[in-house]
Amino acid sequence: MFKINENYLKLPGSYLFSTIAKKVAAYQESYPDKAGDIIRLGIGDVTLPIAPAIVEAIHRAAEDMGRAETFHGYAPDLGYAFLREVIAQKDYKDRGCPVEADEIFVSDGAKSDCGNIQEIFSGDCRIAVCDPVYPVYVDSNVMAGRTGEYDGAAGVWSNVIYMPVRQRMILSLSFPLSSRI
Repeated sequence: MFKINENYLKLPGSYLFSTIAKKVAAYQESYPDKAGDIIRLGIGDVTLPIAPAIVEAIHRAAEDMGRAETFHGYAPDLGYAFLREVIAQKDYKDRGCPVEADEIFVSDGAKSDCGNIQEIFSGDCRIAVCDPVYPVYVDSNVMAGRTGEYDGAAGVWSNVIYMPVRQRMILSLSFPLSSRI
């Protein structure tokens, strides 16, 4: 018989970035004269369009994926060899660093790697996260059962060590940006 992972039921109902958007809107309404001073740190708050070289590369890649002779499909475990060779040459060797393509690993991104690396540790390990933290780093540990109980009033997990970032930052909110909003 199949059983649900009960740790999924521990996840709080609100997603951090929708909470940020609501709080930014409330701040703007309360302080309309400060709207120009807001530096947005929420998801999707980019400041510039994609660079033309990237747009061109995306178009070329889409064309390649639409033809049988240039279709790539899923990448091998270390990433495509042609990509690792270009990275080794352009990002390392051309700058005087003797890095070979077989030393390079291309994944689908740091976010999933950071979320997945926890799986090498036992479930009773405590975790520490910087505060602020990208939500998936805590949520993936909630789902793995490492975070203990959630204190909604304080916005913290009982088995998580929060390491506050002490650097002075200009934030788009009138309160500390963290996974505990």
